[in-house]
Amino acid sequence: MSGEEPPSTDIITLTRHVLSQQFNLGAVATGDLTLLLTAIQTTSKFIATNVRKARLINLIGLAGETNVQGEEQKKLDVLSNDIMINSLRASGKTAVLVSEENDEAVIIEDKHKGNYCVVFDPLDGSSNIDAGVNIGTIFGIYRIKSGSVGTIDDVLRPGSEMVAAGYTMYGSSANMVLTTGNGVNGYTLDPSLGEFILTHPDIKIPPRGKIYSFNEGNAMYFHEPVNKYLHSIKYPASGKSPYSARYIGSMVADVHRTLLYGGIFGYPDDKKSKSGKLRMLYEAFPMAFLTEQAGGLATTGTKRILDITPTSIHQRCSVFLGSKEDVQDLMKFYQQGNSEA
Repeated sequence: MSGEEPPSTDIITLTRHVLSQQFNLGAVATGDLTLLLTAIQTTSKFIATNVRKARLINLIGLAGETNVQGEEQKKLDVLSNDIMINSLRASGKTAVLVSEENDEAVIIEDKHKGNYCVVFDPLDGSSNIDAGVNIGTIFGIYRIKSGSVGTIDDVLRPGSEMVAAGYTMYGSSANMVLTTGNGVNGYTLDPSLGEFILTHPDIKIPPRGKIYSFNEGNAMYFHEPVNKYLHSIKYPASGKSPYSARYIGSMVADVHRTLLYGGIFGYPDDKKSKSGKLRMLYEAFPMAFLTEQAGGLATTGTKRILDITPTSIHQRCSVFLGSKEDVQDLMKFYQQGNSEA
């Protein structure tokens, strides 16, 4: 007989896990949030399948349009956006949708209207597909305000008011990382079952890491606190080992590694991008929510990201997130800069 373990017969799917969490928390368990997450799962499975075969079926080429961020859209961007909007609308659980690919918010018509708002980037890092780099879908969920019928004001709220956030990363496997405000869990798509299975329960980011993820090609534009911090971890005093640089250029992939192994991810505002590069609602807020739920910190350098109230749906902000001690070290350089000013 071989020494192999028999396969587990207790398979915890994402839907089962979320339902049990809602039950244990005594949440208003109407199942609406679970059904909404099911719609996001369906979208993620569809995108995962098409990312794998994108080159074969000519989904990589430009679609001939430019999105509101000035980026030329790839065909798979358009496809992913359409399927996500259609799936969320059909769920009957959403009132307002905000996508990176759409200039205006999508207000759901009354016959399909529900009590949640979803903000999302349907395919972050899509320009990297043909280089084989991991890409992903990022999303955040708000519950509409009491008495609201679903307007843009329901999403122009601090990230701390989100009820759930997550991302799906597409690579050698499809991994969904999710929080509903009670810790962070990771799930892996089992193609044979067609289900996301719990594989990384209760993710906790280490208090300190040894990796930094910054696009140092922009270092000449960085503000002084950022360059001073980077110098401190690349040329540490007292004989400590320097940090290692790991920068993929896909936010989902870089943040995923940071959540699992610790360290710091940074995309600061600078002399060229004065408001920052990352979009607040559907990039910064979801990733900040996940980071804090995993025990880390997320800041602009001077303030907690989740405390900011956005004034427009595509607003940008500076982002630093990761291990608590690493982010605190960075913030000290901003504090020093302010005291010297």
